[in-house]
Amino acid sequence: MLFLPPARKALLLLYLCALSVLAQAQEVKSPNAQLTLRFALQNGGVPTYRLTYKGRDVIKPSKLGFELKNAPALTSGFAVADSKQRSFDESWQPVWGEVKTIRNHYNELAVTLTQAATNRTVLVRFRVFDDGLGFRYEFPRQKALDYFVVKEEQTQFALAGDHKAFWLPGDYDTQEYSTVTSKLSEVRGKMKAAVTPNASQTTFSDTGVQTPLMLKSQDGLYINLHEAALIDYSTMSLELDDKNFVLTSHLTPDALGDKGYLQTPCLSPWRTVVVSDKAADILESHLILNLNEPTKYKDVSWIKPVKYVGVWWEMITGKSTWSYTNLENIKLDSLDYSKTKPNGTHGANTAHVKEYIDFAAKHHFDAVLVEGWNTGWEDWFGKSKDYVFDFVTPYPDFDVQELHRYAASKGVKIIMHHETSGSVRNYERHMDAAYKFMVDNGYNAVKSGYVGPIIPRGEHHYGQWLNNHYLYAITKAAEYKIMVNAHEAVRPTGLARTYPNLIGNEAARGTEYEAFGGSNPDHTTILPFTRLMGGPMDYTPGIFQTQISAINPQNTSFVHSTLARQLALYVTMYSPLQMAADLPENYNKHLDAFQFIEDVAVDWDDTHVLEAEPGDYVTIARKAKGKSSWFIGSSCDEQGRTSKINLNFLDPGKKYVATIYADAKNAHYEKNPQAYTIRKVNVTSKSKLTQYCAPGGGYAISVMETTR
Repeated sequence: MLFLPPARKALLLLYLCALSVLAQAQEVKSPNAQLTLRFALQNGGVPTYRLTYKGRDVIKPSKLGFELKNAPALTSGFAVADSKQRSFDESWQPVWGEVKTIRNHYNELAVTLTQAATNRTVLVRFRVFDDGLGFRYEFPRQKALDYFVVKEEQTQFALAGDHKAFWLPGDYDTQEYSTVTSKLSEVRGKMKAAVTPNASQTTFSDTGVQTPLMLKSQDGLYINLHEAALIDYSTMSLELDDKNFVLTSHLTPDALGDKGYLQTPCLSPWRTVVVSDKAADILESHLILNLNEPTKYKDVSWIKPVKYVGVWWEMITGKSTWSYTNLENIKLDSLDYSKTKPNGTHGANTAHVKEYIDFAAKHHFDAVLVEGWNTGWEDWFGKSKDYVFDFVTPYPDFDVQELHRYAASKGVKIIMHHETSGSVRNYERHMDAAYKFMVDNGYNAVKSGYVGPIIPRGEHHYGQWLNNHYLYAITKAAEYKIMVNAHEAVRPTGLARTYPNLIGNEAARGTEYEAFGGSNPDHTTILPFTRLMGGPMDYTPGIFQTQISAINPQNTSFVHSTLARQLALYVTMYSPLQMAADLPENYNKHLDAFQFIEDVAVDWDDTHVLEAEPGDYVTIARKAKGKSSWFIGSSCDEQGRTSKINLNFLDPGKKYVATIYADAKNAHYEKNPQAYTIRKVNVTSKSKLTQYCAPGGGYAISVMETTR
């Protein structure tokens, strides 16, 4: 054996020890040191990570990697070639949002892995924030890995126990399910009942669930799993091993069953874990936004939050129709609508739209959405029809030019509607002409829809191909300075930071389902912890007439909410695009309550989550952009409760008048939903409020500064 002096031998041992540590484990903590991320290679060169919070396991050692099509897997045989750490701290201002300024502060670990048998390289980048973890795979340009097809991503989230979960069935085509609350061990037994009918759905497993997935451990940890910056990649669901409580990534396939076509250099989306021992911290997290890139647009002056009404709820409830005629088989290129018989129930006619414009102008709304204005609605659904709409031709009773003139004279915009009926190829074929038509006629925002199975046939709503289309539609719209509100599209992953003209998304079970049988009373106490983690939702609240039969006697559904809670949703269900969804005549019966909708802001300087528990209640206070006024909303489940809040977020030394819109003592979401009270009280930053919330109810408060 080579003889070394003791000093040299000690240095060599230290060096070998350092190499061993580099190969086996690296560690990085959050800026506040409460979260710890550990990366290690297990036997056989298997990459793993572990996340702890205040010494408690959030994610136990979990494997990383990929199965590839017709190529060796990227799951083992790795060695650590390099490891780098850095810290980052900045503050940035969103174009619109829940707060004026967002701090982006994290510690990063970037581990470069080489697979000797194939000479391939993968970098795994971890960012640890005070509120959680984001990590992604990066594939540098390399000869041994240029073009490749993903068979499956094998990212694991090994949980520490049988957590309480708030979950949706895993599905490639819809998120419009009611959330199920159960232990993870109960998912398999509850799956069949959870899969309710939808216009387009493709479930994949008895234990597959969607993200964002909200979890609560038995010892009080709140954990949220999702993804950020979903670009040129398939949407991730999670496959549950319900014996060991390990969740593994499950990507949406294409028509051939492949999960992704990639070319180096390329990146995966970030996999996100938001964690805290306080539920309110989950809702105040900006981790997903921080993992997205800054805006790509130099000029964002044309992007403005919007409060709107619309010709929509009357069709959803069955009072009116989208179609102009009752024909059952039409071809757009050969039918002359001027020679057809109108059905007399078409909602989007010139005179009726003017009524909505008048209502919007009177109550200081920004815009009116009009659905069913364009030809093709007679056989738009369920026919797998390619050329279904042209997006520029109005029905005979919809005068585009006159409505443009009339709306402009009232200071109101009209929001365009582009339903694709899933025919994505047709939409892309017409997109430039449709956007130019919008610009020529004064429209600066569009609600797009993707109802039904996708054309090209076999593609799924959440596959790589469709995700690329959604982003194409957004960036193409930006060329025309048009804002986009996409329905039935992929769930958001924070891309609105990068592309802020993506001003709204549905991507969940919205208010429309209250006319299709109803949603559970706890629905809007869960959505902020699940769907809204990735971005705002166009939930379309504000239904005052909760008995649908009052609008359409043939429809016996009812809205599972009190009127007061419908007001609260404008605060608790964040969106820069907020609709007063009910009919004007129903608002005219309750103009005292409607005053809150008229007053409430849609853009904010500050947000405080005052109290929260997923599935039970949410109470949020927000400060209006550029103003001293605050708005508070509280929503609870079917049990009802008494809410106690502290107003210490108000400016010290200032006086305010709080107008409280609340459930009456005898209110009940099913038995007496329209029972509400309105009262005014003087408050300061030292004030505390106690407020009753009825079953399925809540309250809304406007807090205005006063000099008295």
